[in-house]
Amino acid sequence: MVVPAPDLPARVRIHEVGARDGLQNEKSTVPTAVKAEFVRRLADAGLTTIEATSFVHPKWVPQLADAEELFPLVSDLPAALPVLVPNERGLDRALALGARRVAVFASATESFAKANLNRTLDESLAVFEPVVRRAKDEGAHVRGYVSMCFGDPWEGAVPLHQVVGVCTALRDMGCDELSLGDTIGVATPGHVLELLSALNEQGVPTNVIGVHFHDTYGQALANTLAALQHGVTTVDASAGGLGGCPFAKSATGNLATEDLVWMLQGLGIDTGVDLGRLVATSVWMAEQLGRPSPSRTVRALGKTTQPHKEQ
Repeated sequence: MVVPAPDLPARVRIHEVGARDGLQNEKSTVPTAVKAEFVRRLADAGLTTIEATSFVHPKWVPQLADAEELFPLVSDLPAALPVLVPNERGLDRALALGARRVAVFASATESFAKANLNRTLDESLAVFEPVVRRAKDEGAHVRGYVSMCFGDPWEGAVPLHQVVGVCTALRDMGCDELSLGDTIGVATPGHVLELLSALNEQGVPTNVIGVHFHDTYGQALANTLAALQHGVTTVDASAGGLGGCPFAKSATGNLATEDLVWMLQGLGIDTGVDLGRLVATSVWMAEQLGRPSPSRTVRALGKTTQPHKEQ
C-alpha cells in the first residue's frame, strides 16, 4: 500500500554504486563481461545513474583493473556512468574513453586519508584540486565523495566542523555534487540532520548533497529517511546490498538498492526503477558470485530463485 508522508521529495535519484563500490571488495575476480552485463541489467531496471568503475591503479583495487576494457562495453547506455578518478593520470584515462562524469574521493579524517590515499588530508585535497579543475575545463560533471563523515574506526566520532571543512574545500574546487559517506555505518538520524544543517549554514545547499549510508548497525534506511526529510534527493545505494570498504574492516555492506526502492515506493516517491527487474538483476548477480544477496527485499521477493551456497 502506498501511503505518502509529509515533507518528502516527490522524486529521488538513486546513484547506483553496485558495479563499482559493490564489486571492488570481491576476492575473486569478476569477469569483465559479467560486470558489463550487470551494468546493462541495472540500466534496464530503470536506474539512470550507475557508477561503472574506477580508474585507480590496479595495485590498489585489483578488481577494477579492467576499467579500460569495461567502460567501452557500457558507454552506449542511456544512463549516466560516473567513474572514480584518484589523480590526474586516472582522469586522463577516463577522459580518453569519453567519460563525462567523474568523482574524486576525499576523507573527513586524517587516519582514513592515510589508510585509503596514503596521504594527509591536506595533501589529498591538494592532489584533487588540479583533477577537479581539469575535469571542469573538459566539461565533465564532478562528484566529491567524503568518507568517514560520521565516525572513524581509528578516531571515533568525527566533529561536524571537520566534515564541513572538507566539503566546502571540495565545493570551492568546483565539485558539482558531494556524497556524504557513513563509511562504517555508525550514523543515526539526529546526527544526519545536524550535519546537513551545519553544511547549509556554511553555504552548501541541500540540492548538491547526496548521502551514502552503510547498514552496519541497521540504520541505513532510517538515516536515509532523515536526509529526505531535510530535502536531500540523491541517495547512493548498491544493488543487492553488495560492497563494503577495503580500507575499513568494520564497514559492512552498502544500503541495498532494493530495500531503498521498497521504502520509497511505499512513500509514493518516484524513482523510475522497476523493482521486479532490479530484484531479478541482483538474484542473477548473486548467482555469479555464488552466494545469496544480503538485501532483505531481494530475499523476500526473489527467494525462490536465490542461489544456494555450496557446502
